[in-house]
Amino acid sequence: MAAPVNTTDRLGHLRQLMASPKYNVTAYSEYVAACDERRPFISGFDGSAGCAVITLDSASMFTDGRYFLQARQQMDDNWTLMKRGLPGVPTWQEYLTDHLPAGTRVGIDPTLLSSAEGTSLKKTLNARGNGDLVAIEENLVDIVWGSQRPPRPQDKVFIHDVKYAGESHMDKITRVRAGFESLDTDGLVVAALDEIAWLFNLRGSDIDYNPVFFAYALVTKADVTLYIDDAKLDSNVRSHLQGIKTRPYSAIFGELDELSASLVQSKRKLLAGQNASWALVKALGEDNVKVDKSPITMLKSLKNPTELDGMRQCHIRDGAAMANYFGWLEHELLFNGGHLRLSEVDVADKLEELRRAQKHCVGLSFDTISSVGPNGAIIHYSPKRGSDALLDVNKMYLCDSGGQYLDGTTDVTRTYHFGTPSAWERECFTRVLKGHIALDRAVFPSGTSGYALDPLARLPLWELGLDYRHGTGHGVGSFLNVHEGPQGVGMRMNYLSAGFQHGMTITNEPGYYEDGSFGIRIENTCLVVKTETKFDYTGGAGGYLTFEPVTMVPIQKKLIRSGLLNEDEK
Repeated sequence: MAAPVNTTDRLGHLRQLMASPKYNVTAYSEYVAACDERRPFISGFDGSAGCAVITLDSASMFTDGRYFLQARQQMDDNWTLMKRGLPGVPTWQEYLTDHLPAGTRVGIDPTLLSSAEGTSLKKTLNARGNGDLVAIEENLVDIVWGSQRPPRPQDKVFIHDVKYAGESHMDKITRVRAGFESLDTDGLVVAALDEIAWLFNLRGSDIDYNPVFFAYALVTKADVTLYIDDAKLDSNVRSHLQGIKTRPYSAIFGELDELSASLVQSKRKLLAGQNASWALVKALGEDNVKVDKSPITMLKSLKNPTELDGMRQCHIRDGAAMANYFGWLEHELLFNGGHLRLSEVDVADKLEELRRAQKHCVGLSFDTISSVGPNGAIIHYSPKRGSDALLDVNKMYLCDSGGQYLDGTTDVTRTYHFGTPSAWERECFTRVLKGHIALDRAVFPSGTSGYALDPLARLPLWELGLDYRHGTGHGVGSFLNVHEGPQGVGMRMNYLSAGFQHGMTITNEPGYYEDGSFGIRIENTCLVVKTETKFDYTGGAGGYLTFEPVTMVPIQKKLIRSGLLNEDEK
């Protein structure tokens, strides 16, 4: 992995801005959106999850167990790593409210913080003497970044054909509006980019690996408005959006502010999703907004028959690419001099080439995790050319990858050994496989949460006192984001309120990681489907569900200790 980024000058410039009379803040916190890589710029850490808190004399990075090793390797000595989830380590919110001096003024970009977090933080800080949460419209990291900051993408959006979507965008809008009465709202502010893409049957390329685009939307009983820069629309998309108003992307804040007066007069409220930014809610006025789950989140998660079939079909083609890849890789390493010659990036590039050759492939669904030996223990490792490791037939190789196809999205992980694995590596692999099989074979009542199912995947590891520091599964979009909610399998409390329903998708990906040695993960993408049982204790109230794996990639047999498997598992 590359040497840590020297952040001394960047932090120094940022602290000068913080201390200036114009801003006058003693702490600056940023909950980073994936599209604007401010956190990697200011810290050097480019993992997909993290929060930087910078004061006039310290800099702290909060991240979870997937990134402990990566963050420590990428950050210099200016930074303190806060290992979220470990005993005694506060969350970044607790750090701001409980560990900084009373009277601290915390500056934050309000477009990057959810309304719920902003409101809660401000209330807590206000209660601690003269502390406060200060919305700073000019992002201070952007000022430090200056002319080196990449421009915001202006790529054209394109239509996601109904033959892949399975439902027209006007029918989707009708379904969203149909829920307004039960939600006691006059409209919905949509800020989540994947929800906007789903609702309008549009796709884009503004964010690497995610076919989404920068936009907001406002759906009311009378009108539908899409806030998007005009340069992103061609004649086909304009025709597709006939009957829908389009306004400039940045116009939403002023127009919500204007709308707030009528909401006050009518004593009605708009609904904003739980992840809507503090800036959006402040523009409408907090008394005029009900912040709750967006109805689109659940509608999007329940795939229609066309989308379910698309997921099956794209995984067949994706499986062909993966099988070709591992066949090629084994030949290169064992018979063509690839051992200690081919690098992690070399082989990842080959996999991308094979995947892109498949019908309907648009690109990758995330940056390929191609990791050999100790790099496999870095859960979300991303190899960089020049600092990546060479493949070694004597070490484990973990590959986590996926593709974006017009008819679906894939996510698959396999762990291989091209030499002779040790007895310990085989035992660890087999215990991960046992957990994978247990979850794969689960049958459960409709509405069961992923929180309840998670122990099935961990029990074979727990029996040995082992575990892994990541969730066991996440939803997958249909030619959308590879990580999709609200469903998931893991120990997060929010999964308790997101029970499984027929039509959802989920990954099954237990693992095990030994720092400095190896990493193991086995991941399939699955559909949540109805299944027949001899009896129905639910009395017909939803029936029973199971997981239908759609991933078509072989699992390496030589890593399996068959003696650890029972007859059903074999």
